[in-house]
Amino acid sequence: MTSKHYVVEVPPEMAGQRLDQALAALLPDFSRARLSQWVKEGKALVDGRVCKPKDKVVGGERIALEALVEADERHQGEDIPLDIVYEDAVLIVLNKPAGLVVHPAAGNPAGTLLNALLHHAPELAQVPRAGIVHRLDKDTSGLLVVARTLEAQNALVQALQAREFTREYDTVVVGEMTGGGTVDAPIGRHPVDRKRQAITTAGKPAVTHYRLVERFRAHTRLAVRLETGRTHQIRVHMAHIHHPIVGDPVYGGRLRFPAGCSEALRTALHGFKRQALHAMRLGLAHPSSGEYMEWSVPAPDDMQALIAVLREDAANA
Repeated sequence: MTSKHYVVEVPPEMAGQRLDQALAALLPDFSRARLSQWVKEGKALVDGRVCKPKDKVVGGERIALEALVEADERHQGEDIPLDIVYEDAVLIVLNKPAGLVVHPAAGNPAGTLLNALLHHAPELAQVPRAGIVHRLDKDTSGLLVVARTLEAQNALVQALQAREFTREYDTVVVGEMTGGGTVDAPIGRHPVDRKRQAITTAGKPAVTHYRLVERFRAHTRLAVRLETGRTHQIRVHMAHIHHPIVGDPVYGGRLRFPAGCSEALRTALHGFKRQALHAMRLGLAHPSSGEYMEWSVPAPDDMQALIAVLREDAANA
């Protein structure tokens, strides 16, 4: 078990909130339930006083927290290859392949990125979620950052929530678009199909910016930048504006071929069984030095091949 100490100050705008609610906002790396338990155990002192989770804050208090983090013994390290783009004492930036699940869950208890990370860096067992800060869908490829320390994870989670990350994606969508734009539409759980996300007034704010990179006869290649990071955000937003991502098995709708489609393109589209979405650029302030760092990786071979066939089809039209 690892003991970590935090000192945070309650901003004035949180006046009137419960102590556990304020702590959950100030220390988002920990669940509200876990923080509430620590408050009950006297491990969170408000201006030196022991309080209850339901006590209200007034703003300006200094909260000293002793966080006791147990090693993650539920998951085992597995020798799964990792494409590491950058690594130092507090960060790992990697290029996740399509098909690799990020975190164990029902149906995927092992063989995940988390298992690979625990094998590569066993000390990550001392960090919640093995240091994983953000996720990519199983069949989305590209850049992810992992924190090697609790302090780095806490800093990166806060930066992510403050929208201070740069996250840009390469994607191919259905339909010929004429320019870029922004989708600003809240996303939440689908009211009927709980495995899907949907545009809903009860959802959380979600903003996606996109710009045109390349046009084909009946498809468009886009560079997409996330302002927020909701589950399936790009996939839901692109489908919402009637330009679903090619190959998306959940939001893509039925497979469509352009008029006069070549056999090569028909085969390529029919054989592309995942969403054509790749996290190509990631930028952030290093949690230790504060220096802004940025990485980029090209789309994987399957997307490159699809783009090449689309380009050839457009040239021969």
